[in-house]
Amino acid sequence: MISLIYNLSNLVLGELKVINLSGLHVPESYLAAIMQIAARKNQWSLDRTTFYTHVTKWQNINDIDEPIQNICLIEGLYLEGAGWDIENNCLIEQTNKQLIQMMPLIKILPIETNRINMNNYLATPVYITSDRRNAMGIGFVFEASLYTKKDLSHWILNGVCLLLNTDS
Repeated sequence: MISLIYNLSNLVLGELKVINLSGLHVPESYLAAIMQIAARKNQWSLDRTTFYTHVTKWQNINDIDEPIQNICLIEGLYLEGAGWDIENNCLIEQTNKQLIQMMPLIKILPIETNRINMNNYLATPVYITSDRRNAMGIGFVFEASLYTKKDLSHWILNGVCLLLNTDS
């Protein structure tokens, strides 16, 4: 418990740079803590706080070339059902029928829901495994927003999602 509090305080102070959500036993708790800290710090109502996600061009922690503060970077997410164009920062069709693609680092920022514009962003579910849910219905972690130039229904019909763990 003490290490969790230390890590969360480091996040608020900008010292914790990147976290791999798949390494956490309950990643939802970590995300909830980030949201609670931001809501308390900015005096937002917790029920009107959500996450804004932005896919960066950084592939790993060594690529970060600017100071990062008051944000959380997550690594280790895999995109299923689509590809990701790093140059244009948007969803694209899968290349060579590659089912799963490793994503670059993703910024995750708590924000008030009335301050966010989600036009052309696909609300992409993030699951723990490719099974999406286990027998108890557990497996959904959160929704990430991925930019697209195509109609949202195209990606929904393709079953686009992000995964913390792959089968391979």
